[in-house]
Amino acid sequence: MLRDLVRAFVDKELIPLENAFGPRREIPPDVMRGLQAKTKEMGLWMLDVPEEYGGASLDLLSRCLIDEQVGRTALFHWHSHPLFGPALRPVLRYCNEEQKERFLWPVLRGEIRICFAQTEPDAGSDPASIRTRAVRDGEDFVINGAKRFITAAGESDYAQLMAATDPEKGSKGGITVFMVDLQSPGVTVTESWPNITGESLWEIALDNVRVPNANIIGELGQGFELGQKFLTEARIKSHGARSIGAAQRALDLMIEYSQQRVTFGQPLSDRQAIQFMIADSAMEIRMARLLTYECAWRSDRGEDIRDLSYMVKIQGTELVTRVADRAIQVHGGMGVSTELPLEHFYREARAVRINEGATEVLRWRLARNLMRSPRRS
Repeated sequence: MLRDLVRAFVDKELIPLENAFGPRREIPPDVMRGLQAKTKEMGLWMLDVPEEYGGASLDLLSRCLIDEQVGRTALFHWHSHPLFGPALRPVLRYCNEEQKERFLWPVLRGEIRICFAQTEPDAGSDPASIRTRAVRDGEDFVINGAKRFITAAGESDYAQLMAATDPEKGSKGGITVFMVDLQSPGVTVTESWPNITGESLWEIALDNVRVPNANIIGELGQGFELGQKFLTEARIKSHGARSIGAAQRALDLMIEYSQQRVTFGQPLSDRQAIQFMIADSAMEIRMARLLTYECAWRSDRGEDIRDLSYMVKIQGTELVTRVADRAIQVHGGMGVSTELPLEHFYREARAVRINEGATEVLRWRLARNLMRSPRRS
């Protein structure tokens, strides 16, 4: 029922808007507010927020079902979108009571906006090598460093920022998450270079920025663990479920067009080469979907899904690359036009094979963990 509800919403409200706002698909604020009002009416608001906080309190599997359907539209970038309102996300769940008043409740009320700042010029897929340094000075920490390719930093009030508080310990207790006010003296936020997706990404420079000890989220040295929780959930939802939705839309368009397009006296769908593309795509989507659902289900049960999350991201992002490429080939010249969502899916898929864990790094981690563990399934 949840899947069908969101699918109908996507078909009726989102897909018709895909070509309404130019190639970058920048939705005007008034249009977004109208869409948000409709998701509120559907009971799909603040999906991961507990009911007592005013949210929908949906588990990860349910949110994957939603993200899969939203992934069928080319209206949004895959990292984030405000369609369902503020998200609690893993890091904010570790706010203490005082921090809830300053950060959590204002975020959920829409009064402040936050971003997640981990990636650096020399620390992308290897967050343990973070060079941004936080040094204690009385009741404060003084932070120096830089973050790069940060989603939504230009529209945010605070950054959930990872900094090394004990560089020698690295990921074993040497990294901490700070809530950094982006209006603080010494903070500079500038837009990064234009990128393949058209999404605005940002750089954050920190020059002797003073952050109070009270702005540490979780415990001192717990940052690597919290960051991995954030990334693990993103790999399942944004890169797994959303990739499957995009691949499914690409397959649907491929089938429809191949049946309509006639070349040399017969429909494309009668040609074995095209049939193999369709069959392979359908099989690969089904396998990736089941893997993603299992991973989300196990996460909801409290199981360790680290290795499964690597599989989900690798399979999902490589899947949509292949299926979108096939669909573009079947559509010919129209496949690379902005009139269809296929080129959007292809560009997004190419980018997400790098961010939040490059494919090669995740394969290496997966193999390393499998060889260390006596359990193989």
